[in-house]
Amino acid sequence: GTAGQVLISNGDAPPTFGSAITSATVQTPTTTSADFTGIPSTVKRITILITGISTSGTANPIIRIGSGSFENTSYSGAVGRQNAGGNNITQFTTGFLLTDSNTATTLYYGAIRLTNISGNIWVCDGIVSGSTANISCVMSGSKSLSGALDRVQLTTTGSDTFDAGSINIIYE
Repeated sequence: GTAGQVLISNGDAPPTFGSAITSATVQTPTTTSADFTGIPSTVKRITILITGISTSGTANPIIRIGSGSFENTSYSGAVGRQNAGGNNITQFTTGFLLTDSNTATTLYYGAIRLTNISGNIWVCDGIVSGSTANISCVMSGSKSLSGALDRVQLTTTGSDTFDAGSINIIYE
């Protein structure tokens, strides 16, 4: 149009400008995992939000994704940890590690983003900080699924249970 004109609807649905963000239900995990299932196949980005997550032991917190079931192989990437004791980088293959040096007293806070790059290939990146030893961790990696992603899980690399904190996901 030109200056001074007004757009008038013809009765059709209004145009959409981006996608709506959907929030799942916050979980306070007290078992070995927090599972989010039923994620729509049209989702292109998921943000995992954690606040004060802690485990009962030293098993490292880890994020797993899946199509029909949670997958625990063929992840590519690494987590880099920096704290007062120095720096470390650890490769992962069984899920997206949040840290490689957990203690039972550490509370973790942060956001991890999963983005669909193409088809069933997902890229992960995130930053997590810990309440003890001034710990900060950065992770990135990727995972190719056998089908459309429909689930996200926070679990551990061992049999520890979660004993504090909350987790939720938002997706679009």
